[in-house]
Amino acid sequence: MTDLFATVHADGPHPPRSQVDAAASRRARVAAWIQSSAAVLVLLAITLLGTLAFGTKFASVSNFLNIIEDSSFLLLLAIGMTFVIMGEGIDLSVGSMLALGAVMAAWAGQDGNTLLALVMPLVVGVIIGLVNGVLISWGRMAPFIVTLGALLFARGLAFFVADNGNTVFLIPDGTLFNQLGQGEILGLSFPIWVAGTVFVIGWVLFNRTTFGTAVAAIGGSEDAARLMGLPIARVKIACYLGTAVLATLAGMMVAARSGSGLSSIAQGWELQAIAAVVIGGTLLTGGKGSVVGTLAGVLLLGVIQNLINQVGTLRPEWQFVVSGGFLLIVVAIQTLLTRAQR
Repeated sequence: MTDLFATVHADGPHPPRSQVDAAASRRARVAAWIQSSAAVLVLLAITLLGTLAFGTKFASVSNFLNIIEDSSFLLLLAIGMTFVIMGEGIDLSVGSMLALGAVMAAWAGQDGNTLLALVMPLVVGVIIGLVNGVLISWGRMAPFIVTLGALLFARGLAFFVADNGNTVFLIPDGTLFNQLGQGEILGLSFPIWVAGTVFVIGWVLFNRTTFGTAVAAIGGSEDAARLMGLPIARVKIACYLGTAVLATLAGMMVAARSGSGLSSIAQGWELQAIAAVVIGGTLLTGGKGSVVGTLAGVLLLGVIQNLINQVGTLRPEWQFVVSGGFLLIVVAIQTLLTRAQR
């Protein structure tokens, strides 16, 4: 008995279960906060470093507005991609859908028909988005395969309309459609207003509606979501419909801004959109994410590209090198933080 009590005394008393649970809860909260805020903090840090390195050449209102405007098109893709990835899906077709939307808008608007240039790309986006969503939700096909097929179809259709890229449709100057990409309201270009509006709508949908809750629940556990009676098929269809429409909307804005539609644009943008979403803190496995984080991820990629341009001696390809490095680091950190929250 003496030896037994001595052993217990030597080991020391175990902490109460409540203290262990409280410590685990604190670690989980800290890990969740880092996961949701890291992109914003890194964006602020890199912006500060850019300001110290390049001064007003980088840290000027005009340059920041240029970064935001250039990032607005990718933001449209990334907002839709956030909901898809949150629901444990993926959409590889958004870059090709953007190109198709640009070509369709330029083809329809080459005679100054603004209404047709606005409606036609969106109708095409709705059709392709619905097909993607139906095949994935009701057909139970893999999102990777379905959207890869949509990528090839949309890019091929864009090349077909543009005569294998040999025809460039030009939109006449001074049309209302041109103003959608080149006009300004209160000193901000129209693409910024469009992207900002979509961001606000996405934030409200994600944080203040049952739709956002359903997307997160499906991404967390589809079986549990089914037991809860959530309309899984309808939610998935809505997500893929949204990404397709936003991609064609981005294509329309690109065409309006440049005054033309090229079938070869936006190659690889689907990967940039995925990178921005993941860098922003959304888990590739679904269930957790943030629209604000996606915005920070998009702006972070834009700031990196701008800083590379500021250096002048670096080739643009370095953006992909830096973005790829960021992505690897973020995924590794996300894995560790997810384990810390369990």
